[in-house]
Amino acid sequence: MDQLLGIQLLGIHPAYGLYLVLIISGGAVAVLARSLVRALSGLIVTLFGVAGMYLLMAAPFIAIMQILIYVGAVTVLIFFAIMLTRTSEGESGSEGGRIGRGFLGIWAAMFSTLVLAAVVIRHMPKAIPLKPEISLGRLGEFLTGPYSLSFELISVVLFVAMAGAVLLGFERRKAK
Repeated sequence: MDQLLGIQLLGIHPAYGLYLVLIISGGAVAVLARSLVRALSGLIVTLFGVAGMYLLMAAPFIAIMQILIYVGAVTVLIFFAIMLTRTSEGESGSEGGRIGRGFLGIWAAMFSTLVLAAVVIRHMPKAIPLKPEISLGRLGEFLTGPYSLSFELISVVLFVAMAGAVLLGFERRKAK
């Protein structure tokens, strides 16, 4: 059982492989799905895989927050935005140029990966030794102290995005 599919032979924990498969397959579904609801389902699978990675890094609090905030709140917000802005014909998109768009998407992904890798390699920060465990109270003080304004701004941005999606949906329906 320890050598599940030869993963343990490579020095990789089997749960890491499972979460990696969840992230990659969910991301592929999110990118390749023709339906927005199916793409959202792929995003949810990906976010669960990321939460699993947090568990492997011994950060259960962050994993639970990942599930509560992103899988719970943000995906529900996106789902409502999809449902409120959907036209009466359903999801219509242009069928032409699908291969060209796929090539352009692959090129953009490779280019951005290479640029980010070059920046990270060139400006590699020095490792900072940290305590192996930080209490949740200390983490809460840290996040609500200097970064409380950032959290509030993120909630305002999400609210404005949702309100804009609703407004666009109503305007589109009114125009027909």
